[in-house]
Amino acid sequence: MTSTQIAAPVTIRNVLYLTDFSPSSEAALPFAIAVARKYAASVEVLHVLTPVIPESCSDAIKADEALAEAEIERVRPRIVGVRCKTTLARNMGLWEAIERAIMEHHIDLIVAGTHGRTGVPKLLLVSVAEEVFRRSPVPVLTVGPHGRENTANCTRFNQVLFATDFSTESEAAAAYAVSLAQENSAHLIVLNVMRKSGPRNPAEVKAFEASVAWTTERLYQSVPSDAALCNPAEIVVEYGEPADRIVEVARERGSDVIVLGVRNATGHLGAATHLERATAHKVVIHSPCPVLTVRPRETGGLAAERTEQ
Repeated sequence: MTSTQIAAPVTIRNVLYLTDFSPSSEAALPFAIAVARKYAASVEVLHVLTPVIPESCSDAIKADEALAEAEIERVRPRIVGVRCKTTLARNMGLWEAIERAIMEHHIDLIVAGTHGRTGVPKLLLVSVAEEVFRRSPVPVLTVGPHGRENTANCTRFNQVLFATDFSTESEAAAAYAVSLAQENSAHLIVLNVMRKSGPRNPAEVKAFEASVAWTTERLYQSVPSDAALCNPAEIVVEYGEPADRIVEVARERGSDVIVLGVRNATGHLGAATHLERATAHKVVIHSPCPVLTVRPRETGGLAAERTEQ
């Protein structure tokens, strides 16, 4: 069997950077700028003024808005070398504001920082970040609490780790993993995590070896045959709990970005995810680098429609 071919090239023209002006949001900004530069894209900066002050306190609301306007203007000078616009969204929920920005600004990628603990602004909570990457019709690059360690070296992704379980979601993510590797002349690692660590008795040896061989072949097929990579993709099969091993491999290899396929938010958040229920959530929290989550084009057709036009 041969590897698949690229159905359509990845196009990123507009990047949406979400901020609440916290250190976690600031840590994500360099990644938004770096991606925009690689793809010659513009950056749309969005801050959502969530309604936490009673409407009767008009003076407090005005002061809050003035502060937000001052903060967002401080972000603009930091975005150098790419086109930039800023938006303050008022009187609407967080997802409502994000969804409107995606449509109005033709967004192809969202970049956001997040924190793993409670007691921080709403935008930074991992649960909110998960809502965004499960509902977004475009890929989301999330910089988690440990992903900030690589901020100083974010101008280029030298190593891209693509974790796949061969699902439709993973197939959608493959194009972005390959594209990031191409744009950055990066080393691409294609990873599958098998739960079974090995045969328990001689009778299981043959079946286990066949399973490993099948998995390895499928990993090779995950990389499009016409992918113009600077060097062949590295195929890796690991064993254990998927989220743990994905993070461990990223740390061991010094990966600069992890790419995952995710399902949507049908039912309830966290009901379905790459490999199993909580994998993407765990990876975002513990990853030493940013995590790019991608939903299939048929469930998030906005990006696909713009690519085809």
